Amino acid sequence: MTTALAKAVAAADLAFTAPAKARALAGAALAEANGHAEAAAVAEHALGLAGVSTGRLADAETRLRAAIRLADRAGLRARAAQTRGVLGYVLTLTGRTAEALRELDRAMPELTGTAAARLRMQRAVVLTEISRFGDAATEFAGALDTLRAAGGDDLVEATIRTNRSIVLARLGDWRGAEDDLRRAERGFAATGHIGRTAMVWQNRGLAATVRGDVPAALAAYDEAASRYEAAGTDPGLLPIERAETLLSVRLIAEAREAATAAVAAYAGRRNAVDLVQARLLLAKVALLDGDPATALREASLARRSAARQRRPGWAALAGYLALRARRDSGLRTTAMLRSGQRTVAALTDAGWVVAALDARLIVASLALELGRPSVAEAELTVVGRVGRDGPAELRARAWHATAVLRLVHGDRRGADAAVRAGVRVIDRFRAGLGASELRAHASGHASELTGLGLRLAVEAGHPAAVLRWAEQRHAGALRLRPARPPDDEELAADLAALRQTAVDLATGAGDARALLRRQARLEKAVRDRARHASAVSTVSTSDTRIPSRAELAAALGPATLVEYLELDGRLTALVLTGGRLRRHELGSAAEAAERLDELRFALRRSAFGLGSFAGLAERTARRLDDLLLAPLPLGDGPLVIVPTGRLHELPWPALPGCRGRPVSLAPSAALWHRAATASHADGGDHVVVAGPGLPHAAAEAAALARRYPGARRFTGRTARVEPVLAALDGAALGHLAAHGVFRTDNPLFSALRLADGPLTVYDLERLARPPRQVVLSGCDSGRSAIHAGDELLGLASALLALGTTSLVATVLPIPDDAGRALMLRHHRHLAAGLTPAAALAHAQSDLPDSPAAASYVCYGAG
Repeated sequence: MTTALAKAVAAADLAFTAPAKARALAGAALAEANGHAEAAAVAEHALGLAGVSTGRLADAETRLRAAIRLADRAGLRARAAQTRGVLGYVLTLTGRTAEALRELDRAMPELTGTAAARLRMQRAVVLTEISRFGDAATEFAGALDTLRAAGGDDLVEATIRTNRSIVLARLGDWRGAEDDLRRAERGFAATGHIGRTAMVWQNRGLAATVRGDVPAALAAYDEAASRYEAAGTDPGLLPIERAETLLSVRLIAEAREAATAAVAAYAGRRNAVDLVQARLLLAKVALLDGDPATALREASLARRSAARQRRPGWAALAGYLALRARRDSGLRTTAMLRSGQRTVAALTDAGWVVAALDARLIVASLALELGRPSVAEAELTVVGRVGRDGPAELRARAWHATAVLRLVHGDRRGADAAVRAGVRVIDRFRAGLGASELRAHASGHASELTGLGLRLAVEAGHPAAVLRWAEQRHAGALRLRPARPPDDEELAADLAALRQTAVDLATGAGDARALLRRQARLEKAVRDRARHASAVSTVSTSDTRIPSRAELAAALGPATLVEYLELDGRLTALVLTGGRLRRHELGSAAEAAERLDELRFALRRSAFGLGSFAGLAERTARRLDDLLLAPLPLGDGPLVIVPTGRLHELPWPALPGCRGRPVSLAPSAALWHRAATASHADGGDHVVVAGPGLPHAAAEAAALARRYPGARRFTGRTARVEPVLAALDGAALGHLAAHGVFRTDNPLFSALRLADGPLTVYDLERLARPPRQVVLSGCDSGRSAIHAGDELLGLASALLALGTTSLVATVLPIPDDAGRALMLRHHRHLAAGLTPAAALAHAQSDLPDSPAAASYVCYGAG
């Protein structure tokens, strides 16, 4: 072997581990080739591999074709065949899969041994890219057989197993996928190719996402990113996969940042193929973020690029996102209607079944607004027919379409029945799922259905029906006990398979009709297993139902229930007192939100001593009281308030109508009723915890330990997550004085800071029996993020969903030592026998001049 050829071979081996070094070696080999065709062909081949490794696909294709020409002219058929294998992969990445398979089939007869194994692997990768997973698995198995027959090669085997893990995950063989990844990582390490382990960790993140373990997925993606950076290799679709995972748990801000960075990176590298997917992801995030202008721009750019690459499926999906963006921006034109109809046809041809039905609903709604009822009826009829026998998402859309169609024909009673049928579909589906991202996805469409039902009830003027629909709309997912992660292995496997099926449907990975049948089958299996799981859950299936007006009235006693709802920008209150239910029209939701911001600002500044804002706080509190409470027949007894939208952020004790009286807040009347009527075993520990960084926390914990003899106290280094969780499980009362961190982008990562790190919502969901009463004295500990359908996610809402009956926490930031006096008085009244809400009200009355006192609220059955 000549020196030039040796350098070229070494460059090819290093292309995915050290691409910069590979390019230097290959360049030197070309300079030294001096007419040596094989050395020049291998050097060009190595440069092509380095281009693939760093995402420079156009340059890679040019180099690979040059290598094939050199090898063909010199009669080096095996060398040409090897390069054709790599070219086939590049052609696949640029959307030319048919040409890719032709190149691979042309090369196959020329190779034997290890080279043949490589080529079969490359063919399997192409089959994976076009979603022929069964054929790809067969080809990967054949590649391993060919490699063993040739005597084996640890590096090639590791590469095959890394790629095959994706196929095994797609086919539901999770254990097989993890086994491949473990063996691949060992193989890369043993052969000195540590840089290639980045691909192993990337695939590990994908597998964790499919299982629903988001923290593990993000950790794996971060590890993969650091390994790609260390090796200087292109991360491929890693940014997109990571952003999709962030989006699955509504980390919208981080997902948007990641999607924006991916667009910039792919554009900078001129990677047009991955850029299409990055733009589509950014468009999806922008729609969720309420930014239709960005969504429209990115979707339009993706559509044009996909069309140029002859990728009609992705162009159709881009058209669908553009249609949604135009709808969300308020555009209503005949041209948009025609464009929407073309989008429906393109989505149907490309096999995007769910997107096509959603687009039909948009077209139908637009047609009704433009006075084209016949067009709307045609689209709605298709949705109702096609979606009726599919999985939950399609069945819900079908009932939604049926309801609108019946309204077109003036059948309001039938429309109401159709909406209720659609909501039942979503409720049954949601009841069988423990994963937060699946519940949030289901709730998003449920909010559209319940919104229609609520509008019908309001127009009919029946308060009882309005209450029923308001309850359907408020925090439906919170009525279900979190089940993350599932303990039952079979249930976990079904949930993971269901998530993967949803991913396949969303990405067009496979035959849509087969995937829909699989989704429907898995949904039934999950529901069946969940019924068994509910027997050992702390919240049974019966706990998810909505109580009747009579049941609510009996549980309320002398208290008054006020449930707020928003419709067409106006607030309405449902008031149940003395067994009588009435509906009261209030004012503008926008005005309430504006006054809310003023009040929060004034209270926060006052609490931190940043000027004199007490007068502003009092004036604003009275204006809010005039808007929200004064028009209502509240009496003098306790209040149970179910807010809506931004009102969840309101420090209600600051309002004159709430001062001095027990006030309990709840995400829904059903959750309040469940807490108020729950039976608990006597006993249980009192647990007091002092987190780090709060100078008063240890003293607060010591004082409470004296208040409750025998209490379990955790301070300093003993205040660690696992011991604290173990103590809280089944406790009568838990008091945690710790810094609270509220994540506005995703409250699942909201936390209390303990000695060894954050105690998050994920940790709380591991509790088998939550403490009956909880007090979180740290700032911002009671805030929740508000999603479609008034779904709340945060520390407080997680504990209420688990079964905690009452929780006292803050909805505003306060100074570290501002709450200590209030907390000690609260516990003094609590120990004297008052209810949590009454104890808090008395403590706040004891400290009328404390600017931080109104920041504390009582959730649940106070």
